Amino acid sequence: MMKMVMIVYNEAIDAEVMEVLENCGLKNYTKITAVYGCGTTSGTHLGNDIWPGRNNILYVACEEKQARQILSCVRELRKRLGQEGLKAFLLPIEELT
Repeated sequence: MMKMVMIVYNEAIDAEVMEVLENCGLKNYTKITAVYGCGTTSGTHLGNDIWPGRNNILYVACEEKQARQILSCVRELRKRLGQEGLKAFLLPIEELT
């Protein structure tokens, strides 16, 4: 069964996120950079003087087994970085064409 993993994270930790995911076996993804947002633990990121910083988003369509491995890698990175602004979401893929 196919799943979509969406990883949202502070752009300041891009190198760490990409390294961990590559070590986890991630090869195919879509990355959206310089996105704005507000999170309860990560705060507001609007890319301006008042609310500095931006986020990146990675989308990974994969089999459920790889999705679970990616989530495990993200959990380990969160433990290492603390509340640095890193979240992962697992979504079902209803159709793939």
